[in-house]
Amino acid sequence: MRADLTIRVMVYQPMIAPPPKSRNTLRIVLIVVGAVLALCCVGGVAGGIFLYHTYSSNAGPVREATTTYVDDVLAGDYEGAYGMLCRRVRDTTSLDDYARIQEAQLKISAYKITGVRINNTNGRLIAYVTTGMTQEETGAEFTQTFPLVKEDGQWRICP
Repeated sequence: MRADLTIRVMVYQPMIAPPPKSRNTLRIVLIVVGAVLALCCVGGVAGGIFLYHTYSSNAGPVREATTTYVDDVLAGDYEGAYGMLCRRVRDTTSLDDYARIQEAQLKISAYKITGVRINNTNGRLIAYVTTGMTQEETGAEFTQTFPLVKEDGQWRICP
């Protein structure tokens, strides 16, 4: 008696593995970094335009106020020059005292504005106008800087 011996071999079919998840992490990081850089560039340009506009809109009036003041002093119009001074100086110095001080100063024959710097500190605008001046008697040249503050919408000399 022979026993039929049958061996059954079970063959397993491998399961089809799902495709690996695509790793878009690098692409997403690059897109985010690119967007942040683009925003920084746009913000930098917008900030630069704002600062330039603020400077240029104030530089002209600052120059004009300084020119008016120096021209008044050179012409001997001390009352006009006195009117260009800030409130703090006018409160502590009378027009007569101011005129005496100006009369005692060396006379200037020519001047030229060589620089304008405007600072905005906590919303308070302060400007510094640098001038090259020539003394009348000796022809000596020197530099003088005039500080200005904005009071009631007007730039005023405020030493």
